[in-house]
Amino acid sequence: MDFINDVMHSYGIKALPDKTVPAMAYVPFQPYGAESYTAVRGFEAGTMYPCLDKPWYGGKCRGDKR
Repeated sequence: MDFINDVMHSYGIKALPDKTVPAMAYVPFQPYGAESYTAVRGFEAGTMYPCLDKPWYGGKCRGDKR
């Protein structure tokens, strides 16, 4: 992991850009060897990486009691 950070630093690459556009998605780099789902679970979740598995709960983020 330190090697990746050293390479990113030497090339001026950051995990997040300095300026981002509102409402534009940004997915950070995945480190080499990161934990991943099986192909079937990844297909179901829409991502191969558990750290990016963020289920959508619809109106619950507004405080709706559905």
